[in-house]
Amino acid sequence: MKSPKFLQATSFASIILLAMFTNPILAAAQTDSFRLGAPIHPPATVEILVDFDGTNGQFPFTENLVQGKDGNLYGTTTYGGANSDGTVFKVTPGGTLTVLHSFNGTDGENPYAGLVLGVDGNFYGTTYQGGANGDGTVFKITPSGTLTTLHSFANTDGGFPAGALVQGTDKNLYGTTSYSMPTVYGSVFKISTAGAFTSLAFFDDTNGYEPLAGLVQGTNGNFYGVTATGGANDFGTVFEVTPAGVITALHSFDNTDGWEPEGQLIQAANGSFYGTTLRGGANGDSEIFKITAAGVLTVLHSFDVTDGYEPNDSLLQATDGNFYGTTTYGGTGEEGTVFEINSAGKLSTIYDFTGGLTDGSTPFGGLVQHTSGAFYGVTGGGGTGELGTIFTFGTGLSPFVKLLPASGKVGSTVTILGTNLTGIKSVTFDGIAATWTKGTNTYFTAVVPTGATTGLVEVTTSCCTLKSNVSFRIP
Repeated sequence: MKSPKFLQATSFASIILLAMFTNPILAAAQTDSFRLGAPIHPPATVEILVDFDGTNGQFPFTENLVQGKDGNLYGTTTYGGANSDGTVFKVTPGGTLTVLHSFNGTDGENPYAGLVLGVDGNFYGTTYQGGANGDGTVFKITPSGTLTTLHSFANTDGGFPAGALVQGTDKNLYGTTSYSMPTVYGSVFKISTAGAFTSLAFFDDTNGYEPLAGLVQGTNGNFYGVTATGGANDFGTVFEVTPAGVITALHSFDNTDGWEPEGQLIQAANGSFYGTTLRGGANGDSEIFKITAAGVLTVLHSFDVTDGYEPNDSLLQATDGNFYGTTTYGGTGEEGTVFEINSAGKLSTIYDFTGGLTDGSTPFGGLVQHTSGAFYGVTGGGGTGELGTIFTFGTGLSPFVKLLPASGKVGSTVTILGTNLTGIKSVTFDGIAATWTKGTNTYFTAVVPTGATTGLVEVTTSCCTLKSNVSFRIP
């Protein structure tokens, strides 16, 4: 087990550089939504959109980019910017990047995790270090770049938050810290969008140690996550935590089924949770797994280096029902891969990074599917400046709409994100017509209609009918 002082004694830069450059091995159509086990796509061509050069950011070790209401993508870089303490950036789907904020230490430094889009249209995130006490912060930033520090950690309420936030159905934000006092094993917290902070729970090693990934809220209202170490075998856990702060270890990894899970879980359309481990498994080279809310775990794929190694971030369930992700290392180019896997465990490599100047290397974050149907991601290295890139690729999937939030009662208002939302003719929630209010070409709002039940949202425009990528859930 790591020393309780590990995170304090080791600089964040050392941790990142070790993860980056120390590799033990190297010294469909829109109607396919929710159809699990869809055909695997052939290899795709990755296009590099942005080369980071330090001034515009460096090392985008981010847990996925996030699409804003304006159709642009938002994210963070861990280093670089005006003060070398990291940035928040905006990038258009075509690759025009704008630095929205450069951290300066007092307002946080080293934003290791990505952002979450709040229902208010603002973005929320954390910095791993910095702030009033040097132990990290929670911040809000507007799409135009106005940043507000909501909370500075002080160790007793947690410290060094490494995972992305999630906004719960109660509109509060939930997250984890990788360190805490006095238990040292990490914590779970809740914070309002106005900054009211509550420590919900502290890990005790038996239920996990070092939650380095963010949480996901299940359809039952509880939150689910992973710890990199701890548990019955000290190889990490999958845990459940209630909104009241009761933590239960659902599964303790034992190395045969993987160890050191560091990627955020996702809940798929079938209700199960899907995730990855950084190491262990049949070949010792990391695993992809699914686990039920009751804790029944199934290994779907064991990496063997040739098809990738160290999937460091979350999976994405795309509109074809399949899961997409990245590995930090491995593949034919030994610089990481993009992969696709169906629910039956069949995996296909979409792309092998080469690490060249016109390519990227070590994709350290997961993927996001834009409402245009295309995929976007980041690499921690490579590109012309060798400081990381933003890339995109497509597999022929059609445009769709995203829901913000993805659940709510009859009469509540939902923001619907999309691409080229012109000439809207109708909006339905599981077949029930809804009223809507025009916004822009990239979003509008609709009211959940009386009689609606849990199901897909469909938007008919002058050109086509767009379906939501998830079912809208009515509690």
